[in-house]
Order: sequence, then C-alpha cells, then structure tokens
Amino acid sequence: MGGIDPALPGARSHEHLCNFPPVSDWDNHVEYDAKAHPRKVPHTYLLVPTTCFNCESACGLLAYVDKDDLSVKKLEGNPAHPGSRGRNCAKGPATINQINDPERILYPLRRTGERGGGGWEQVSWDTALDDIAARIRKAIADDRHNEIMYHVGRPGEDGFAERFLTAWGVDGHNTHTNICSSGARFGMSLWTGYDRPSADHANAKVILLLSSHLETGHYFNPHAQRIMEGKQSGAKLAVLDPRMSNTASHADLWLTPWPGSEAAILLAVASYLLRTRRIDKEYVRRWFNWQTYLAECHPGAPSDFETFLDRITEDYAGYTFAFAAEEAQIPADRIAELAELVADCDGRLSAHVWRAACAGNLGGWQVARALWFVLALTGSIGRRGGTSPNGWHKFIPHGPNMPQPHERWNELIWPREYPLSTNEMSFLLPHFLAEGRGRLEVYFSRVYNPVWTNPDGFTWIQAMTDEDKIGLHVALTPTWSETAEFADYVLPMGHASERHDTHSYETHAGRWLGFRQPVRRVAMDRLGLPYTDTRDVNPGEVWEENEFWFELSWRIDPDGELGIQQYFESPYRPGEKITVDEYYRWIFENRVPGLPKKAADEGMEPLEYMRRYGVASLDDEVYRVDERPPAQEQLENATAGPDGVLRTPVTLDAVPPVVGEAGAVGVLHEDGTATVGWPTPSRKLEVYSTAMRDWGRREHATPGYIRSHVARGEVDLDAGEVVLVPTFRLPTLIHTRSGNAKYLNEISNSHPLWLNSLDAARHGVVTDDLVRVNTEIGYFVARVWVTEGIRPGVCALSHHMGRWRLHPGEGSRWTTGMVELSHPDGEHTWLLRHRGGIGPFDSADPDSGRIDWTDPGVHQNLAFPVHPDPDSGMHCWLQKVRLEHAHPDDRYGDVYVDTRRSAEVYREWLAKARADVGPGGQRRPEFMMRPLAPTRRAYRVREC
Repeated sequence: MGGIDPALPGARSHEHLCNFPPVSDWDNHVEYDAKAHPRKVPHTYLLVPTTCFNCESACGLLAYVDKDDLSVKKLEGNPAHPGSRGRNCAKGPATINQINDPERILYPLRRTGERGGGGWEQVSWDTALDDIAARIRKAIADDRHNEIMYHVGRPGEDGFAERFLTAWGVDGHNTHTNICSSGARFGMSLWTGYDRPSADHANAKVILLLSSHLETGHYFNPHAQRIMEGKQSGAKLAVLDPRMSNTASHADLWLTPWPGSEAAILLAVASYLLRTRRIDKEYVRRWFNWQTYLAECHPGAPSDFETFLDRITEDYAGYTFAFAAEEAQIPADRIAELAELVADCDGRLSAHVWRAACAGNLGGWQVARALWFVLALTGSIGRRGGTSPNGWHKFIPHGPNMPQPHERWNELIWPREYPLSTNEMSFLLPHFLAEGRGRLEVYFSRVYNPVWTNPDGFTWIQAMTDEDKIGLHVALTPTWSETAEFADYVLPMGHASERHDTHSYETHAGRWLGFRQPVRRVAMDRLGLPYTDTRDVNPGEVWEENEFWFELSWRIDPDGELGIQQYFESPYRPGEKITVDEYYRWIFENRVPGLPKKAADEGMEPLEYMRRYGVASLDDEVYRVDERPPAQEQLENATAGPDGVLRTPVTLDAVPPVVGEAGAVGVLHEDGTATVGWPTPSRKLEVYSTAMRDWGRREHATPGYIRSHVARGEVDLDAGEVVLVPTFRLPTLIHTRSGNAKYLNEISNSHPLWLNSLDAARHGVVTDDLVRVNTEIGYFVARVWVTEGIRPGVCALSHHMGRWRLHPGEGSRWTTGMVELSHPDGEHTWLLRHRGGIGPFDSADPDSGRIDWTDPGVHQNLAFPVHPDPDSGMHCWLQKVRLEHAHPDDRYGDVYVDTRRSAEVYREWLAKARADVGPGGQRRPEFMMRPLAPTRRAYRVREC
C-alpha cells in the first residue's frame, strides 16, 4: 500500500509533504529527533492505531512505538478513522501524559485500616481476584444476586459488561446516565424509541444547537468538524445558551433564554410552523401517529388528516412568540427570527441537545420532546442534512456464546417510583441504602467517581464508609480519585493505549466500528516478542478490564457448577479459557458485516485488519432506515393489528430488543407498504405518547412545557437569588479520565464563577472577590469573574474542577489540592477545607517542577442536593442559590453541607415521583432502552 493510500484521507506520495505516514511505512516509520537539531538523529517507529479514551467521541489515535525500547513516544490522529478523520482535540495527544504520569497507580492495592484512612498495601492480582471471586460466588450461591453491582461512567466499550453480568445472573449494571443525559434521552425516546440523536451537520441548511457542541458537546470533535463544514457550505447556525460559549461566538443567531424556558421557545417555533403550514405535510401524514392524537385529544372529531392539522394547530396556538419571550426573558423578534430560520430549512435541520436544558431543569425532558417536534414538522428526521437516531449509525457486535438473559430485577437501580427513568437511578443509591432498601456485598466503580461527580457527595461518603451497606468496594481505575479514597481494593486498569475495547458512535451519517488496543502488545506481536497477557506489556502490573473479567469469572465458577464458566471458554479450544485475541477474532470473523471480505481483499485475516487500522468503516450515507422493508423471514410470521403494527408471537420468556417491543417488526401503512418504521409502540413517530398515557401521565402525553424549578417566577433577584448553571465543561477537562494529563491542566486551570455585571453591581462584588454560594443543603465559596458572557440573573461554574485528595501519597498533584474533612456542627455536618493548592513538586517527570498554576477549583457538587425528575429520572442540576459576601472565616474552596437536610430534600423530590404500573403489571415500557435487559417476565410486577 505504498504511495498514495486511498484509505487514508490526507495521505500523499513519498515525493510530497503529507499529513500522515502511508500505511506501508507503519511498520518502519523514521522520524528525526527534534531536540537533536541541527543534528539528524533518526528514530524508527512502529505506528499502532488505538482509540482515545478521554471523552465519549472515541476518536482514532496512532501511537508511535519506538522500536529500540518499545516506549510510546507520542500519539497523533489516525487518518483511517471515519469519525475523527485524523483530527484530534488536545485530549487525544495528551494520552501520552497519562501513560507517563509519575503518579499513576501501577500495582493492585488493598486497604489497611478504616476506609478513607489512607492506609494501603500492595498485593498480588491473585490475592485480589481470589477475595473478590469468593465474595461474589457466595452471594450467588446464597441467591443474593442483587448485592453485586457494577457502576460505570462512560464505559468506552460496547457490550462487554453485559456479557459478564448476565453470565453471573446479576441485574447489577449501573451507570451515570441520570446525572448526564437521561432528560434528553427520555424526550427523544417518546418520539422515536431511540434515545440519542445523530445530526448530519455537514449537509445541513440550518444547524440548531442547545449548548456548546463545538468545544465540549456530545461527540464534540467529530461534530465540531462537521458543524464547521456545514457553515462553510452556507448553513446557518443558531444556538440557545444563557452563556457565551465558543459555539455561541460562531452562531448566526444566539439566544440567551432564562434557564428552563427552552421548551417554550421551541414550541413557539412549532406553533409558527403549524399555523403557517410551513411543514412537510406528507412526512407528517405518513409518520405521525396522528389518528391516536385525534382519538385521545379530540374524541368525536373526524378522523382525517386535515382535521388533525387544524386541531393540533389550535392546541399549540397559545405558544406565541410573545408567550415564549415572556418565559425566556428575551425579545420576541429574536424568537421570530429563529422560527423563520427553521421554517426555511428545506428538511435539512440538524439539531442536537444532550445535557444543557434537558439535564438542568424539572421537566427538562420536554425540551428534547419539543425539539423533535420541530424536527418532525420540518421533515428533517432521518434525511440528508437532518437529524437521525443514533441507532441507525451505531453498531454493537457481541462475542461468542452470549449468555441468556435472566428474570431478576434490581430495585436499587430500577425502583418502582421511577418506571420511566432513562436509565438507572444511580445517583440515589446512597439514599436507597440509607433507607434499608438493600445492601451491596461487592460494588465495582469503573471510569466513575461518584463522590466527586454526583450531587450530594458527602452522602456517598457516608454510604461508602459503612461496611454494613457496602461490604467490598473495588475501584477499577488508572489514577487516584475521591471515590478510590474509600475503596477496599484499588486495581490499576489501562489507559487508551493499554487495553482492548470495541465501540461505535454516531459521529455522522454512517457506521463504523473502532478497536481500542494495547499498542505495545501489538508492537510486540509484529516483532515476534513473547508475552502472556497485557500485564506483561503495560507499565508495572497494569491490566485491562476484559482479561480481568475473563479471569474473575473463571475464578467465581472454577468447576463450572454455577454455569458461568461456559461463557468464558474459547470458541476455538473447547473447555479452555478464552483469550482476548480469540474473543475479538471471533467477533471480527462472525459479527461484523463486510469485514472478512474487506480484510481478505488486503490479504489479511479480520483480526489482523483491525489491528492494522484500528477501525472498520461499515457503510456511509445512512438515511431513511425507517422506510426500509422488514426482513422477509420476519414478515412470514407477522400479522398486522388494528394499529397497523406488524407483530410476531412472543412469550414472556422473550427479551425486548435494545430498543422497541419484542415481536414488533414493522408497520403497515395506509398505502399498503410495509416498512421497519420506528421502535415505538405504534412503530411511528409518537406525537401522542401512549406510554405516557399508560403510565399515568396523560397530561404530558404530547410535547409541552413544564415550568422548571428555577423558572423566572421562582427566583427572587432582590433577595440575592440567582440561577446557578453548573452543566458546562472546561474544554480540555473530562471527569477523571484526563485529570492527570499535564498539558490539559496547563491549558485549563482556573475556576471562576461567571457573573453578569448587572448582578455583580447588585451584589456589590468585583472580579476576584470571594462569595458564599448558598444552596438548599449548605454552601461553597467561589471566586467571582464579572463578564458580559452570561445573561443577567444567572451565574455559572464549570463542573469539571474542584478535585481533591485527603492524603499526601494519593491523588494527582497536577490537579488536586490537599483537603481536610471535619464535622463542625455534629456528625451530620461536613466541611471540606483546602490545606494547600496546586504547586510544583519533584517527580520522575521534570515538568512537575514547572507547574505555575495554583487553583484546584471548587467542588461545588458536594453542596448540591439530589433533584430527581419524577418522569425521566434525570438529576436536575440547575438550582436557585443565594449569593452573599464571603464570611470572615471563609476560605476559597470551602464546602459545607448538612446531610440531614440532604435527606430531607431527597424525600421532597421523591414525593414528586409516581410509582405507576403499566398495562399487564409492567414495571416500565418494554420499548425503552434498558441496559442489561432481562426477560419480559421480569418486567412484570409479580403480584400483578
């Protein structure tokens, strides 16, 4: 593949400057040492692809492995990756900092002394594995399956956790979704069945974004590239955000609504489209479940499409520009400008909301519901230049011999109060444990830091230090974290270039499968060097999760009596333990369409191909999947019901698909055509949600506007109150994954509280003044930055700083400050106070002595109570706070909380929930995505 390699955009022949080395050089690439200039000192590298793990974008990387000593010298973009296309943000190349971090965890550690006491001893992997396996085995043997929980943030892989948890018979898959994106997911799910959008920004005529997608949004690097491509092709960019983000600075139209009013704005746009009939009538006629809308909202009205249009126009007539302007506290003509822009999109409206308003507000899920209403009316859903569901562009292959789902339902994760939660109610776990709803024998935290990330972190600390509630806490992490402080085992796991994963994300209108891999291991393979597993190629005894889970599962069931071992046997060597090579070899040979041929065309085996390129492009230009016919074998046993839904017979032992109802295969249209449609109950886009009706929420069955808990009328500006917006990131910081990347910390290392000049004048503060920010359960002390980059009445503080450590031997000194925890007013009160900031320190990395920043930031989330939305289950991050001057004894970074008040606020919001049971005694709608779904029988409440 010398010369010009068509697989690599930007690659050129050897006679010209090139963006990337050609693939033919990847086994023997020569570069000269820049530090040796003017001498020409060559270094010879193996170039090995992998995938970034510093956010959910999963952009491609190329590791430069020095052939002399197998050290990784740098990581750059992988030009073969169709999502990132060789381009990376600062976080990708900063992976090298994480690999070489002098403070990373290199060996398994076991707690000595009390949890949080800072006592640790190094142990062998065998010691840790045997202890953990014995506890899990006993819990399973005692039928205490629900006492095993795996709590993960961004997993970075698709499908693997489902294997080992299902094999164990455990309904213990817990995620961070309800502090991240469940509001947006829920609003979209009610429309389409799918829970995430895939916007075709590059081909759009109008791009509508809620929040800052260019610099910090969902899949922001691949999306940022395509947003700018769309703008370069003439697309207009509209942004709704109370804060001046980098994205807003690029907008043709920037609206700064009062937080929580976004749904009112979008419904005003929808109302305008309806009353002017600037809609795609044929799309609406074919794909809306408009007959159900008429039957439920206007019984007795003629059941014809024109009547539907008249009635729905009347129903939304109250959402005028004037009404939305009053709610949003912005000029009506700006909303009219947005409506006109959208009306002129020609079915090419690409839109995205993920966190932002959906994550911040009570009823924030209606923002996503209203946004998809606008998309549907313009006929932009699924079309080129429009917005598709992620399920059309995401691909998840599973390994050999997948275990069969079980019938267990864990109410610590899926409680009855939240039957529509999207997804697990993870942030309420310590409150559930405190109420005695259950206990945990073994709790895994992985790529997740709930003490720091979740609201009400002191309540998490209380739970994690109580061994009656959590018997064994295993933190799987490459770096120290606030949560690892309270673990029993801290087990070192690999960074992006030290582990295996497959993953696929909705970066554009196509499908691809990425392959993260340990690059030194691949280099050793190419050089014919021996090793046993990834511990032999990684620093210290750092392992990778997949091999860890293989080994742990085998030790839980060493003789096969529990029926677990069989799911971790080799498909090529019966009865023997599977290897990671065999696992992925089988997937690539059997579960990835087109990959065997693609590999054969280059004279490779499928695994060899994926190790060479790190990714496989499956298809491109994926649009209008809803119009595809069902597979013929599905139609053979399917019959159409009165609603036109094509169904095949299923029993309660069947398992719902990832999205959609078991047995539903498509929809029969009025014109006699049968298509796949949408994985909703009606197989159409549900302007009227039958699930909301069936679960006792008829008043919210259609797109609507729910006034937020921080609506304008709820905030008394004269009393010093403002709305706090914590739901934005510093662009280079992503939770705990990039916390030890020194160059990222050098770029982003201050943590100001944004405050408009009008609010600053009202409070009598200027830039750098300290203020006490009072919440419902306590306060924190922050430093003011006066700026016109945020609307009046709102303050903002990024949620990606405020890292801390309790003991000198733990934590990243690049990012954390030393703190002490005390109980100033009794055991129920907590005060976090910094004992020192960030500064230079001696280590194996000379750059640690050059640190010139000091601010670790403020851990504001500690002072946030839990606010579970009663429908989506989303934690509502925005809150009404009261600003005052810092008290004489206050110090920057102080956080004070009364956990008794935390429990009271929890109960107040819990009282808003409704534990409704659906048709046939269902716990939750089957069509909604549920990780680790059990059988349909488990969806039924037993006594019903």
